Parts: sequence; structure tokens; C-alpha cells
Amino acid sequence: MAEITAITPQKKDKTRCNIEIDGRFYCGMKLETVMKNRLKAGICISPDELSRLQLESEKQTALDKALTHISASMKTEKEIRDYLKKKGYLQDVCDYVVEKMSGYGFLDDALYAKQYAESAGKKKGARLIALELKRKGIDDGTIGETVSSLQGGEESAKRALEKYLRGKEINRDTLRKAYAHLIARGYDYDTARSALGSLGEEDED
Repeated sequence: MAEITAITPQKKDKTRCNIEIDGRFYCGMKLETVMKNRLKAGICISPDELSRLQLESEKQTALDKALTHISASMKTEKEIRDYLKKKGYLQDVCDYVVEKMSGYGFLDDALYAKQYAESAGKKKGARLIALELKRKGIDDGTIGETVSSLQGGEESAKRALEKYLRGKEINRDTLRKAYAHLIARGYDYDTARSALGSLGEEDED
């Protein structure tokens, strides 16, 4: 059992409250649910019971919010979970929303990774794309398959190099910095050297 130490209205949504357990934020919940179940500071309640109450009263609201969140662009499962957690939803609600969205075809990490890599591959290297996909919660197997299928890495590196060198004097120092720039953009060493070589120059160690 845990003690509710505070229940306060949310600033951006007066129909919901923030519930604190042992002095720390624990979850959000509809004011209607709080009043109906006579929740108040000082009473003890199990985390499982709070989760049950939230799931029962807010699963559809959470789903609607998540669907609105992806209306502008695709999201990964991790991004949806992170979004809902920031809104104060507990694990059971997150699981419900993810299951529903996956069933509707709105969540597909493999497809997301493919489309993200194809777009990012126009200006970034495979190493950086893999790192970004990892941060977005894509599993290692999917990342490996996605990155290995990328094409046009050398052409992308050449374009990035040409853009970087635009308006600069071509000398040894500039080329060293250009090489470092390509590495920072996620291109591997061989691809970066090949791009420099296409200009008739190669970085020197």
C-alpha cells in the first residue's frame, strides 16, 4: 500500500488531477474518477488499484490523445509510451493504447525505421541513423536490417561534402575539417575518404 500525499488540479487540463504518492508525482487521473472513488490526501491505496481506476476511466481518452499525437507524423512504440507517461498515464494504460494502435496498423516500428532511414539517408550516414533509431526505441535486429539495406551512402556523402565545402577555400585544413564533418554526420571512414577522393583529394592521417 502507498499513501496519497497530494491531489492537485493539472494546470493545462482542469478536468484532471495530479496524484502524488509519498511526496512524488505518480500519475494523472480524471477529477471525476478521483471524486467518485473518494480519493484524497492521507489515504492508503495500492498502485495496482490506482492503475485499475485509471485504465477503467481513461483508456479511451489516452487512445484519442495518442492518435492525435501521431496525426502529423509516424511515431515509434517508445515515443508513444514516452508521450503517454509524460501525460501521467500508468503502464496498463500505455499497454492498452499500444496494443490498440498496433492492431489498427498505426504503430509499426519496422516500417517507421525503413521510412526514417530512407529520408535521413539523404543527408546522414548509416552510423548516425542507427544511433537515432536506437534512441527512438527500435530494436537492434530491425536497426541492423534497416541500415544494411540503405543504398546511396557514397552519393549522400558526396552531397554532404559539397554542401560543407561550398564557399570555402580548399586546402589541407579545410579538407581535414570536412572529413571530420562527414564522420560526425554518421558516415563510416571508408565512405568519408571515398567522398574526399571523388574531389581528387583524400584526408591524410
